[in-house]
Amino acid sequence: MHAGDIHLLIIDPQNDFCDLPADWCAVDPASGQRLTPALPVAGAHADMLRLAAFIDAHASRIVAITVTLDSHHRIDVAHPPFWRREDGESVAPFTPITAQDVRARRFAPRDAAALPRTLAYLDALDKRGRYTLMVWPEHCRIGTWGHLTHAAVQAACDRWEVRRQQPVRHVFKGDNPWTEHYSAFQAEVPDIDDPATALNESLIDELSKAKTLVIAGEAGSHCVRASVEDLLAHLPADASRRVILLADCMSPVPGFEAEQQSFLERAAAAGVSLETSTEC
Repeated sequence: MHAGDIHLLIIDPQNDFCDLPADWCAVDPASGQRLTPALPVAGAHADMLRLAAFIDAHASRIVAITVTLDSHHRIDVAHPPFWRREDGESVAPFTPITAQDVRARRFAPRDAAALPRTLAYLDALDKRGRYTLMVWPEHCRIGTWGHLTHAAVQAACDRWEVRRQQPVRHVFKGDNPWTEHYSAFQAEVPDIDDPATALNESLIDELSKAKTLVIAGEAGSHCVRASVEDLLAHLPADASRRVILLADCMSPVPGFEAEQQSFLERAAAAGVSLETSTEC
């Protein structure tokens, strides 16, 4: 662990991303059914338990905690209810969609009036080249159990707040239904009419002042990756040496293991330290 105080940045430590055991899942009082995570990442529950232990072990050195929360509506460009197939049927989760697919009429927005804006978004996304639009299961919907922070991490943050007598900062991202928002710092394609999707310069400035910036969360292949890439692109050149990724407190979306590994290698090459929660 680097010397100095710690600012802990936790990316999307939410129920919907965690492979929670049944006894960690709430019961829906309306239906009586046990709730289950919408987009569980294999290994994420264990990641969050390690992260909670890290917070408790280093509480005296942690001077700030920032938690980002993926925050979506049901109708969202990356959710199934937004889309239909050319035969009118629903689009299955984990379906990638490109501008070419839409122009070929393989997929279309259910709201025909949304077609021009959707195509413009997909063209911009293709041009950027970081991600292809993925239709995910509906997840992290605002106001739902899946949107909440993993219980062990929440409890550790609660203990830290009492010890430090200061609140954890929460940053909400993703509630604009017209753009994906993996990164903690900006949407994949910012919406010029929505300042919340633009580069969060104040957050970057705050994090750049950290003596040691420790980053953990889910998923390493997507939201952690996008956040770190955007952060490194805007930090002062030498600041990456003050950044630590807790490699055992993040996991990839299944099927995207190579993307996480490639991201970690690039981060290390840029000067970021890769450590485990017990090494620190």
